[in-house]
Amino acid sequence: MRPIASRISVMSGEGALSVFARAQELERQGRSIIHLELGEPDFHPAGLVNEELKHAVDRGKDRYCAVQGVPALRDAISDYLQRTRNIRVTADNIVIAPGCKIALFMAMMALIEPGDEILYPDPGFPGFPSIALGFGGVPVPFVLAERNQLQPDPEEIAARITQRTKIMITNSPGNPTGTVYSDAVQRRIAELAVKHDLIVLSDEIYARILYRDGYRSMLSYPGMEERTVIIDGFSKSFAMTGWRLGYAVAPLRLVPALNMIAVNTFTCVAEFTQYAAIEALVDRDRATASMVAEFAKRREQFIRDLNRVPGFRCLSPEGAFYAWVNIADTGSSAEEVCRIMLEEAGVAAIPGAAFGISGKDFVRFSFASSMDNLRAAIERIQRVSSAWRRAPALHEK
Repeated sequence: MRPIASRISVMSGEGALSVFARAQELERQGRSIIHLELGEPDFHPAGLVNEELKHAVDRGKDRYCAVQGVPALRDAISDYLQRTRNIRVTADNIVIAPGCKIALFMAMMALIEPGDEILYPDPGFPGFPSIALGFGGVPVPFVLAERNQLQPDPEEIAARITQRTKIMITNSPGNPTGTVYSDAVQRRIAELAVKHDLIVLSDEIYARILYRDGYRSMLSYPGMEERTVIIDGFSKSFAMTGWRLGYAVAPLRLVPALNMIAVNTFTCVAEFTQYAAIEALVDRDRATASMVAEFAKRREQFIRDLNRVPGFRCLSPEGAFYAWVNIADTGSSAEEVCRIMLEEAGVAAIPGAAFGISGKDFVRFSFASSMDNLRAAIERIQRVSSAWRRAPALHEK
């Protein structure tokens, strides 16, 4: 038999999905599992969104449609971005995709040549280096260190730029850390991008899930309109995970390449979901604001409770819905801590190394679950915490 293409061997999966698979296996055995591993809101789309989906199907909106996306949705996204992020783009800059991840994949496919270097945050979304490697790129991490409040260090980034660097990936608010890049950091990143003629892929899928004011898109900085590709979608801010609906906002010169990839892959995104997405963007019921307010309450309680678990230390995230917990003081590896929590306590979380080597002493929990589940998870974790040795905490020295 002929071999499978070598590019597949350099790509990687996602730790969240492997943990989820094991948790499901335990559930089939009759075990009670609290799922804090997946980044999926425990909300559903607003009722008006679901109604619009049904109306769209009833109106016959189930045909092939424009490759770039339904014009009405692209117009709505343009208005939405101006309203919520104060950035001006036209419908011509927007390409609709079946999921945020596919939008990222398309952008990287359109831009990466073999040997190109791609700067990306570590810890970060595992798809960043995996997709880059699949296209022959060279992923180059920059560290989100606890000593820097999990902010990127622009001077480290500057030191890693070479003549082969082509792309820089940013992710604010970020997965897995919940970091919202500061204005000073983003401004310096923008200056580096302009100076070195880099393209910035700005993953803004969590842009609406914020616990402070003042979010700015990378596209809003001087010189960035012509070199920024925003990756965004409907999964997180509108709880539409299974709808698989995302988009890229790109400079006009890149749009034909994205459309060419769409033509040769998925042809178009389901028409009826696009019409329903317009209703999501309008958000007449303020569903997003209500969801984020609930996440804020959970964050406050859950982070406080996590910091009471022996050996755990967690900074409060400014965005997204993840708790990034330093477990070095437990005296055990993150993998062992996660194994104990899942197998002995029935709490599913992800070892930090799944998000990059810088995450080896961390565990990621999702608090996109009910307050009752989060409280129950803490109780279970406390009960098994004697299984790891508590070393003297750094903040107690």
